[in-house]
Amino acid sequence: MQYKIQVNQNLEIFDVDYVAKQAAGAVLMRIGKSVILAAVAREEKMVEEDFLPLTVQYIEKAYAAGKIPGGYIKRETKPSDYETLTARIIDRSLRPLFPKGYAYPTQISVIVLSADNEVDLQVMSLNAASVALFLSDIPIKAPVCGVRIARIAGEFILNPSNTQLKQSSLDLYVAGVKDELLMIEMRALPTQNDTTQAMNELSEDEILEALTLAQKAILEGSNAYEENFAKHKKQSELEFKSEEENLELFAFIEQNFTDEIKNAINQMAKSERAGELNKIAKTISKLETAEQKAWSEEDIFKALEKIKRKIIRKQIIFERKRADSRALNEVRNISIETNILPNAHGSCLFTRGQTQALVVATLGTENDAQMIDLLNEKNPISERFMVNYNFPGFSVGEASAIKAPGRRELGHGNLAKRALYPSIDENYPFVIRLVSEILESNGSSSMATVCGGSLALRAAGVHSLKLVAGVAMGLVFEEDKYAILTDIMGLEDHDGDMDFKVAGSKDGVSALQMDIKLGGIDKKILTEALNQAKEARLHILEIMEEANAKIKINDEILPKLEIFNVEPSKIVDIIGQGGKTIKDIIEKFEVCIDLDREKGEVKISASKNEQIKAAKEFIFTLTQTQKNKKFKDKDLSNFKLGEEFEGEIKKITNFGVFVGLKDGVDGLLHSSKIKHKVREGDRMRVKIKEIKNGKISVDLVG
Repeated sequence: MQYKIQVNQNLEIFDVDYVAKQAAGAVLMRIGKSVILAAVAREEKMVEEDFLPLTVQYIEKAYAAGKIPGGYIKRETKPSDYETLTARIIDRSLRPLFPKGYAYPTQISVIVLSADNEVDLQVMSLNAASVALFLSDIPIKAPVCGVRIARIAGEFILNPSNTQLKQSSLDLYVAGVKDELLMIEMRALPTQNDTTQAMNELSEDEILEALTLAQKAILEGSNAYEENFAKHKKQSELEFKSEEENLELFAFIEQNFTDEIKNAINQMAKSERAGELNKIAKTISKLETAEQKAWSEEDIFKALEKIKRKIIRKQIIFERKRADSRALNEVRNISIETNILPNAHGSCLFTRGQTQALVVATLGTENDAQMIDLLNEKNPISERFMVNYNFPGFSVGEASAIKAPGRRELGHGNLAKRALYPSIDENYPFVIRLVSEILESNGSSSMATVCGGSLALRAAGVHSLKLVAGVAMGLVFEEDKYAILTDIMGLEDHDGDMDFKVAGSKDGVSALQMDIKLGGIDKKILTEALNQAKEARLHILEIMEEANAKIKINDEILPKLEIFNVEPSKIVDIIGQGGKTIKDIIEKFEVCIDLDREKGEVKISASKNEQIKAAKEFIFTLTQTQKNKKFKDKDLSNFKLGEEFEGEIKKITNFGVFVGLKDGVDGLLHSSKIKHKVREGDRMRVKIKEIKNGKISVDLVG
């Protein structure tokens, strides 16, 4: 059956009971020329572990855009970073909907079958997955709806086209159900005019205004999906895991071991805290009471974890006290060291409490840019600013091997990139790569990456528009009361109800990410959280400004760059036949060269200025547009191959000497032909070897 729904400025067409009918729930969704299949499958048997076994896959088929996959293997293989990040967004938006005690392995597959260049595939994919999940027998109270908000010329735009988004100063992606917000991703986008670049952060009030528009649209979409598809929803006969609590065990531990648990909570590192709880569990298991009651060590440890959570939350709500004795709005101690790596272009060791990030900046040329294939772009995109985030096991005391980055690492790196990108001047000539090595983690290593990354850029001599800092906020609800926490540590993240990360400069927010665990957030609380985050951000920025003033840049190891222009028609001369000329220049002068055929722009970079100067001089001579411009219009018809001249050396360069022939015309004798030291004014006998593109090359005679 087909449904056509006009919602949030889109005509959305859904086919139900049409494809993938053996899945628990499936839908084919169309907007414009985009077609997406979303299917939900689940196993019949619950897992024994206490977690939600949900996996989300987002897959873009190359045929959806009339393409054949690049590379040696002509088929879709490993998911791209964009696919992984999109799957993560869908997961974060849908996960809060699953009922407590649901433990069936569940797979949500979202496959792009046809792609319209103007349709937002991320928003469409979430909504398709939401409807497919709602149609299944998994008891979801209502469908999630996702929307995107842009801002063009000061006006907020709901669900912009991809072309409109490129003109926007805001990219705000929001998911929710009914009037509850579940997930927020926001980034400021830089805008460029002829002379300056603006960073375009948003104030807290502007963010709330945009979220109000998103909330209304989400309510409209969620209601529309529910009204149209409720009659197709499968009846649920699923059983759920009951909260098996051994009340006697709980009472025994609370009565006899509360002080020990509080001491364990004060062991702030995850590894230390877990170790202390394990010791308590072993102690209890050896007691005569435990043996008589047949309490297993595993049951005791689970009870300890729940009592620990209860203590932490009640302590925060009713005593306004945190495990490390900080005030609710207090940031942990911060220390910053810059350029501690002598041979790296720029580095910053940022430590906040027990979270430590070593962020390293490297500058490169256009050849170092990351090429990305996007389904709705005809040509690959050149990514000139990259942020890579690494989270080794030792950072939390775990003995695990270092592996390829997973969804979490990609997500944290992407968040830091979104926060820092608006601070990069788009006219900055170098390609930039930031790598964040998390050396210690106890809460919000992604925000430590933002802070360390902003200073690592400055340490590498990058003139970023503003310093950017980030802070992670938390929220705890208990008995109709709540507390907002600044700079949460791992313990508060694990046992809290919200993870809310805010990054920006002193003038506003550049990136924001929110995930809710309890199913929605009130706007009043969100406003408080934003304002409390602003106070923390300004405090951190003040410390960062002090560190910035003390930076000593490693000038001698930074790459050097010069940009100049030649006549666009002369670019072919620099390239040479089959690229031979430019290869020779690169090898001879040990430089990197990037050319812009349309503008006639030449970028030369090297480790030393002398190399750049010599290569530039050679190119000017080659193209005869600068120092040798006077030769450009010379008539060379009076010169013949093999003709000999006794000439004076007019100029000596790294690549050869110029010998005067006749009529004010010089010939170039390549340095490889010169066997002894020469000086300007010396005379030598040469013969014409080549006449090409208004230039004469000569060889020695004899």
